[in-house]
Amino acid sequence: MNPTKPKAIPVVSKEVLIPFILLTSLFALWGFANAVTDPMVQAFKKVLELSNSEAAWVQMAFYGGYFCMALPAAIFMRRYSYKVGILIGLGLYATGAILFYPAAVTQQFWFFCLGLYILTFGLAFLETAANPYALAMGAKETATQRLNLAQAFNPLGLIVGLFVAQQFVLKKLQSDDITDFSAMDESAKMMIRTSDLLVIRDPYVILGLVLIGIFMVFLLSKMPQARDRDGMPGIKNTLLVLKNNRKYVLGVISQICHVGCLIMCWTYIYQYAEAIGMDSVTAGYYQMGAFVLFTLGRAVGTYLLRYIHSGKLLQIFAVFGMISLLGAILIHGSLGLYCLVAVSFWMSPMFPTIYGIALGDLTEEQSKVGSAGLIMSIVGGALLPKLQAVFIDIGGTAVDDTRILGVPEINFSFLLPLLCFLYIFWYGMDVLFRDKQGSANSVFP
Repeated sequence: MNPTKPKAIPVVSKEVLIPFILLTSLFALWGFANAVTDPMVQAFKKVLELSNSEAAWVQMAFYGGYFCMALPAAIFMRRYSYKVGILIGLGLYATGAILFYPAAVTQQFWFFCLGLYILTFGLAFLETAANPYALAMGAKETATQRLNLAQAFNPLGLIVGLFVAQQFVLKKLQSDDITDFSAMDESAKMMIRTSDLLVIRDPYVILGLVLIGIFMVFLLSKMPQARDRDGMPGIKNTLLVLKNNRKYVLGVISQICHVGCLIMCWTYIYQYAEAIGMDSVTAGYYQMGAFVLFTLGRAVGTYLLRYIHSGKLLQIFAVFGMISLLGAILIHGSLGLYCLVAVSFWMSPMFPTIYGIALGDLTEEQSKVGSAGLIMSIVGGALLPKLQAVFIDIGGTAVDDTRILGVPEINFSFLLPLLCFLYIFWYGMDVLFRDKQGSANSVFP
């Protein structure tokens, strides 16, 4: 008589299927915001006559908002529910997007940055709530797979966001069609600047109105509330547990590296293309290709996690990511650009995989605060692109003013994301080794 085959644990049970589908829509929403904002660095640089370093304040404002609001969001959700956190996030997201209307009227760069800063207050609430919520919507054994599944919808938002940026912003920018915009007389520049800033404004304002509709859907929907059966520990005790958890502390650093790598490769693909004589609209097609590969990579990574250890997955993808970046650094021309596009495939499964590893040994209430640290690590998307912009500006405001170690400065600047991949490789190796050895999960060996 054959023994009864153990029943497979579902990644998402039927009881929470509808709430889980609603939750996954949020992953697409912040993917949209990321993608529609990346090309704005190049757009603002041209329209407002900024240097690469000055234009990088777009990413500083965008990803700096995550850093400032993630911990307050987590503390708030310890007292209230994930659903309330999601509603506040959607409200702030909509407010920041609608602020682009007065920003376009004033034509002040700082006003646009303020809108992005408030917008990402909302994204910080959404990500701080949605990521641990996805982990909690089912069995702990399938938590990382469930988060990877939810995160698989993030690239769809990226693709739609880039399509909007490319078709409704970049193609309509008059300043992008002028070789030497700064040489024009002031009255002509003012007319073009006014027109272009209105073009930049419109997608954000429409997004804000759509978000108000999504806010109403969540407000009227019944969402399950995950509760920690062990009760709610004090915030000081929770922070102490997190500080002494090796996987978590090193995971936060890994997430800083990953997000920084991601945003550097996506933001400066336009400058890389500019260096080989390509216009922004054409470069947008290459970024679209990168997002398609990112979507495929997320699906492949989610599938592979069924068969290989998450630490091993990080190692494999980090190695191929480094090889792709070496190609982007050392090869000048279209082939180098293809290598840069390929990096997106290898980056794709890293965010949810690192997230799942870092929070894997925590209770539900510890995860709420731990999630904030991982969302704060998105500040890597503010700091590292800003540092890369400094490298690009070494020889001047153009992207190929000088050569460093025999390669153009824009190529050399991609050494930064390569170093990020190197650290992630080490983190995956450390996690795999300690899990195999059954080592205690403390910060110090």
